[in-house]
Amino acid sequence: MLNLSRWKVLLVVLAVILGVLFALPNVIPAEARAKLPGFLPKQTLNLGLDLQGGSYLLLEVDTAALRRERLTNLVEDVRQNLRNEQIAFTDLGVADGGVTLRVTDPGQVEAAARALRNSVGTPLAGTTGGRDVNVAVAGDQRLRLTFAAEAMNAEASRAVEQSIEIIRRRVDELGTREPSITRQGADRVVVQAPGESDPERLKDVIGQTAKLTFQMVDDSVTPAEAAAGRVPPGSQLLPQDDPNEPFVVVKRRSVVTGEMLVHANAGFHPQNGTPIVEFRFNGQGARRFGDVTSANIGKRFAIVLDEKVISAPVINSAITGGSGYIEGNFTTETANDLALLLRAGALPAPLNVEEQRTVSAELGADAIKAGQVSTLVAFVAIVAFMVLAYGLLFGGISVVALLINGLLIIAAMSLTQATLTLPGIAGLILTLAVAVDANVLIYERMRDEIRAGRSVISAMDAGFSRAMSTIIDANLTTLLAALLMFQFGAGPVKGFAWTLSIGVITSVFTAVLITQVLLAVWFRAARPKTLPIA
Repeated sequence: MLNLSRWKVLLVVLAVILGVLFALPNVIPAEARAKLPGFLPKQTLNLGLDLQGGSYLLLEVDTAALRRERLTNLVEDVRQNLRNEQIAFTDLGVADGGVTLRVTDPGQVEAAARALRNSVGTPLAGTTGGRDVNVAVAGDQRLRLTFAAEAMNAEASRAVEQSIEIIRRRVDELGTREPSITRQGADRVVVQAPGESDPERLKDVIGQTAKLTFQMVDDSVTPAEAAAGRVPPGSQLLPQDDPNEPFVVVKRRSVVTGEMLVHANAGFHPQNGTPIVEFRFNGQGARRFGDVTSANIGKRFAIVLDEKVISAPVINSAITGGSGYIEGNFTTETANDLALLLRAGALPAPLNVEEQRTVSAELGADAIKAGQVSTLVAFVAIVAFMVLAYGLLFGGISVVALLINGLLIIAAMSLTQATLTLPGIAGLILTLAVAVDANVLIYERMRDEIRAGRSVISAMDAGFSRAMSTIIDANLTTLLAALLMFQFGAGPVKGFAWTLSIGVITSVFTAVLITQVLLAVWFRAARPKTLPIA
């Protein structure tokens, strides 16, 4: 074990050099980091919300609203399909978690059920010919359509995952550095934005669904008539920020949706200079928008954002270029925010804010100071113990290995862009104790071998070889526990587990390999007759 193999020396030297390179950006100013050559690492350790300060939001994905939206869309699909099949029906609507209707002609009930089974919904994964919508025939010529439970559960889960990605894009657009966005439970999302001092703006940007649609205006009825309850089938009454026309009746079916946008940017109106949002469709959206505007010249279409009409202009000519702009009562900031939301994409379901907290920078600074003091106290206590228990030489070698261990932990966290939190500092302190624990096992085994009459080199060799299995067992169980905490934990638990996991790996490397190399160098130079720790 004390043979100085070339690969061991090279591995130790390489690890120390890389550790210095990746940890160095943490101690040099930002201006100096910017001037470093491109091939040198520039990543620094990211401080979490509890150390840097910022905003915390606990959001709940409204999966019930998602289900209601799916049922509303199903109503429109049923209406369109039965009209295409020329099957008369009445009483179409949402009731008791499903869609119900009554077929007028008793002889067409089965034909209507068969047509709907083949047309509405989508194929259900894992089945042959199954669809996510069940069509049942009830009494009195009625049909009832419901979504398969597994399909809705899968869609709700996808909605949460999709919401996380969209939230991440929105927060990144705000310029927040290294936000933490994690799933909590079945339908909750935790957002931690270090350095973001305005939680209200963060909440506004994150929480807005930003579902943009272009829908034709229904001029067959006035808004006043619709407000009195005479809304035509297939239409809806929506509010508008216009004192002259506070409501607009629009067709439910969207002409084009925001999902077809490929670009959105804030700008200014070419004539009056007011803030606007410029947009451009993809090929499919451009063709569809061109076809609809060509066929409806002289009619109005509504630009709807989250069930609210932004504007409802008249189509003066076919819009075939695939681009245009949205005008409304925008300020420069609101136009920028809307463009940001459209670029990031619409949320699949609304988000409800369950909890909101702000951590000030002063509290973060206090946490950093407390973490520094506790780490320093732990380090000094460990150094004192090792030197008193094993002497200046062996204890000093353990301290050197401990310092390199800390260097490698900082380098690894900078390289992986992991976020250091206050629980992470606790994991770092625990890592210091775990690191010297391996040295204690090795040194105590050496003492036992000397007492048994073994020579110095045999005792040193046995100290490493016979303690190795115990070291691996102890650290492997710690690593497994840390990985389980990281997999199933959230927030502070993950921060603690991540730091502990990195620390376990670097601790074994430094406490065993680096200590072994340093002791081998000392033994070759001194050729001792006895061990200083005997």
